[in-house]
Amino acid sequence: MKIRLLSLILCLFSIKSFASNYHQTSVIIDTTEAGENNALKDSTETDVTNYWDEKNAVGLDFNEVAFVNWSSGGNNSISALLHGDFERNYKKKLTNWRNSAVIRYGINAQEGREVRKTEDELVFSSSFGYRRDSTSNFYYSAKMDFNTQFTNGYRYPETDKPISKFMAPGYLFLGVGAEFSHPNEDLTAYFSPITQKSTFVLDQRLANEGMFGVTPAIRDEEGNLIEEGESVRTEIGLLLTSKFSKEVFENVNLKNRLSLYSDYLNKFGNIDVDWQINVNLKVNDFIKANVGSQVRYDDDVKYKEDIDGDGELETTGPRIQFKQTLGVGVVYEF
Repeated sequence: MKIRLLSLILCLFSIKSFASNYHQTSVIIDTTEAGENNALKDSTETDVTNYWDEKNAVGLDFNEVAFVNWSSGGNNSISALLHGDFERNYKKKLTNWRNSAVIRYGINAQEGREVRKTEDELVFSSSFGYRRDSTSNFYYSAKMDFNTQFTNGYRYPETDKPISKFMAPGYLFLGVGAEFSHPNEDLTAYFSPITQKSTFVLDQRLANEGMFGVTPAIRDEEGNLIEEGESVRTEIGLLLTSKFSKEVFENVNLKNRLSLYSDYLNKFGNIDVDWQINVNLKVNDFIKANVGSQVRYDDDVKYKEDIDGDGELETTGPRIQFKQTLGVGVVYEF
């Protein structure tokens, strides 16, 4: 499954190279007679128009603390975050096709403790739009979003049973609607009255527990398994997304992304929220700092914690999820 997913992403980003080659040089050979010898006259016509725009950024953030005979005490630790952002965008006349992929993976190693994961994200998005004329800022649009994680997630220090895995969960959004693209600002707003949201839990133990909103397993009074839980949950609902980016000060860039989704069939009006704000500070062409936060709420995602202190994680209700990041590192853009 991992190989297929990564192959899909690589195939998509190879589209740009294929399209560029398609619009390359065409050669016309004109043979004329000049004196006693025949000469070949090559006429080369080059189409310099390139409708593709690409952005690539790969970075590594570090955080390290080391102590030697430190009287106040402390544990040596090191943290690292690998992140990559890739975009392939096509724009020609009335057509607009945007594709992006985001990867983030972070770990923390502390003296006397196992290595722990701090961040894990794989996101892929594609949006295709068509407008009626060149003066309109509204596009008829189709949109696809997919996100999951690379490795197992745990409720530390408990590491015997993972609470999440690759494709457990995995989320896929497919929908059609309308998108507004601001002519002067890096601002887009997308509204879809019909979007299918599929939640994948491709780990049977987690599916049996009913994690991430899938239907749990059916058991008898003694706990014996009668019917296994479902691994896919499908919803049809309304989706609203917005993206905004702006250089608010010199070398200070603000990025904001908001996603709101509500299922028509199950508790309509109960909104799933995913809101990210990131501030990127540029020191020079290679060294950058980032401050970010993310808020999530999904009524289908139940929180797990050890309530009675017996070492077992109990499943409770949904909670607001919050993540804050601060990093300084090296970024290479190409």
